[in-house]
Amino acid sequence: MMIMASTTKLNMKLLVDTKREKVLFAEASKEVVDFLFHLLQLPLATVVKLLTTKGAVGCIGNLYQSVETLNDSYYLQPNQPKHFLLNPKIPLSSPLISALLPPNGGGGEGQSESIPLKLYRCGSCSNYTVTDLYNSKCSACGFGYMAREVKYISKNDQVKDSSFNSNGFVKEVVTYTVTDDLVIEPMSTISCITMLNEFSVKDVGVLKEKVVELGMPEGVKLLRTSLQSEMVLTNVFLKNSENTSFHLL
Repeated sequence: MMIMASTTKLNMKLLVDTKREKVLFAEASKEVVDFLFHLLQLPLATVVKLLTTKGAVGCIGNLYQSVETLNDSYYLQPNQPKHFLLNPKIPLSSPLISALLPPNGGGGEGQSESIPLKLYRCGSCSNYTVTDLYNSKCSACGFGYMAREVKYISKNDQVKDSSFNSNGFVKEVVTYTVTDDLVIEPMSTISCITMLNEFSVKDVGVLKEKVVELGMPEGVKLLRTSLQSEMVLTNVFLKNSENTSFHLL
């Protein structure tokens, strides 16, 4: 899989317990939280492509490869092309969020967009029941066939300019904390003190601040690690990390 380069970078401040070599939590902006929430929107097939079929968790990669190698002319329904399964459409919450993952689920340039949904109604009666199964028999009149295409306007087409599609998920008025196991909450002094108590931190001298960048490589690593570990930030930003520095609090 070829991952295309991206210049989009976001910053996060990590609070690191240097004695245990563990990230306690991160101070994250709206954009970082939007990206993490965006991972919940990714279709399973897209996740498999991003992680590559061999790197996917369990045997789900085999399922993806089975569809890839299946002869669609012989075995797939005519209204169910491979594209629907292998390249599902990803909701676009904001251009910035999407720029942190490879385009088209990591398929590279030249990969086509998702095929628009086509709906059909009976050409022999006035019943307006529709189906996506072309040329199927009409259940209303019993003799006509569902072959007359009708226009379908998706929700995304109707709300392209809405705040939901352009401004991500969360508001900009606060900063957020993201724990090592990706629990996200609005940041407050009380919540930070509570977390330090939960982590049994007795000596604040072992705590250091580390500023890291979140770009496309880190975005893919976050996705992969979130499916494999409960120490996501530690594994992505501390283990084998380079070009980052600690700062005294």
